Amino acid sequence: MARRGRDDDHGGTTHSPDGPSDDEEAGVVELKKGARITGGDRSKLAADLKKKYSGGASIRELAAETGRSYGFVHRILAESGVTLRGRGGATRGKKS
Repeated sequence: MARRGRDDDHGGTTHSPDGPSDDEEAGVVELKKGARITGGDRSKLAADLKKKYSGGASIRELAAETGRSYGFVHRILAESGVTLRGRGGATRGKKS
């Protein structure tokens, strides 16, 4: 019978004592899905998301990258004081 909820050599997450993982080097904050993010971790995540969003990344791209929901990323950006972009796409001209 397989055990659940354990990080062992059956596909669990391991962290190398040799240094940061590839994800950490790329600036991606590793988050457990659904884990509450508070304090310094939240501030670091907010700064990272703000930088990437200001650089042109979409909220959906950021949500996929971090493994969090669109709403979570939207809320973090709003709390950070970011001016959110419009929805984009073609706009309708004035009717004459």
